[in-house]
Amino acid sequence: MNYLFTSESVSEGHPDKVSDQISDALLDEFLAYDPDSKVACETLVTTGQVLLAGEVKSKAYVDLAEVARRVIARIGYTKSEYRFEANSCGVLSSIHEQSEDINRGVEKKTDPMDQGAGDQGMMFGYAINETDNYMPLPLDLSHALLRELSNIRKNEPDLMPYLRPDAKSQVTIEYAEDGTPLRIDTIVISTQHDEFILPIDKSADAVEKANKAMQEKIKHDVMTILVPRVRENYKCRKDIHRLFDDKIRYLVNPTGKFVLGGPHADTGLTGRKIIVDTYGGKVPHGGGAFSGKDPSKVDRSAAYEVRHIAKNLVAAGVSPEVLIQVSYAIGIAQPMSIYVNTYGKSNIKMSDAEIAKKIGEMFDLRPKAIEQRLKLRNPIYFESASYGHFGREPKWVKKVFSSRYMPEPIEIEVELFTWEKLDYVDQIKEAFGL
Repeated sequence: MNYLFTSESVSEGHPDKVSDQISDALLDEFLAYDPDSKVACETLVTTGQVLLAGEVKSKAYVDLAEVARRVIARIGYTKSEYRFEANSCGVLSSIHEQSEDINRGVEKKTDPMDQGAGDQGMMFGYAINETDNYMPLPLDLSHALLRELSNIRKNEPDLMPYLRPDAKSQVTIEYAEDGTPLRIDTIVISTQHDEFILPIDKSADAVEKANKAMQEKIKHDVMTILVPRVRENYKCRKDIHRLFDDKIRYLVNPTGKFVLGGPHADTGLTGRKIIVDTYGGKVPHGGGAFSGKDPSKVDRSAAYEVRHIAKNLVAAGVSPEVLIQVSYAIGIAQPMSIYVNTYGKSNIKMSDAEIAKKIGEMFDLRPKAIEQRLKLRNPIYFESASYGHFGREPKWVKKVFSSRYMPEPIEIEVELFTWEKLDYVDQIKEAFGL
């Protein structure tokens, strides 16, 4: 029997994502000046206010308020009518030194490679071959819609001049019983907007008529500008391209009006969009957020590593779909367990338990080894804090960091999204006899 599955995404202007980006920008700033920094930084945003809290151990001095304001401006909160604006919002800091009880279990003076995990917990990595980036299709489409909406807002504002930073998307796919995507059932877009059509008077009927006209205009633009652009991005995948048909149900700003948004309308917190950040609800989640955490926290580094392994396993042909779970205890370097699920689709004559054992032999899953293999002690995290940490394109970029505490800006060349590289495919094929 066919079934429906739904995933959502949120834009960089969503309050929770504003918080994630500030937390990761602060992390990048500390790592740029001191790669050994230990950071666990949380951010809260609300009307006219930013609150920073957490623990840091670093040799670097960072102007926390200035970093937060730069992020807010970059997102697009630069107008007073948003009631949350980069230059005028208050920024309060309650960041203090990392607990020595935690630090003593992480750092190992005898052998740095025996660095313990920064916390206990379980992390999941997943990959599936239904998209070119090995991500679940509903989530991939949800991210794609909002990335293009942001591109229009920032780079082609004449197309949809009313757009404001806050937005959400949701895509429902109909699947066949064997898991084959059949059609896009529903696309939901809620985007914050200017009040670009005003009522002719203050009567309820006039207000409702103006609101309805705005909603119809935005829906028309979503259907005729946004969605065709996203569809064109999948032209090389005919199986996905054909899913965009004239039977899709569109729900655009279903409440009818979305003028007040962002942190003014909804308080944002770091780490509240962990399903958007990962696999759109397709597989389990260990519960640990990513943003604001340095790579000694296995919530982040181990989740990146098992995504890296799962993606390379699928690309190598071990199975069209792979889920990996790994678990750690605080202060202990080696993982407590490795679990693999190929959903009965494995192309090799090995049990999932045997595949898990082979993974443990092939990959050093100690936190320090993961940091080194994926180059995680670099300032690479801001870019991951919106539109998902997975399914992204690995690339080299130059980043410039300036601080009033330092005499000169520093320029660093870093590789982003190293955990998305298909650099172990050949080794996996050899190890599994493919």
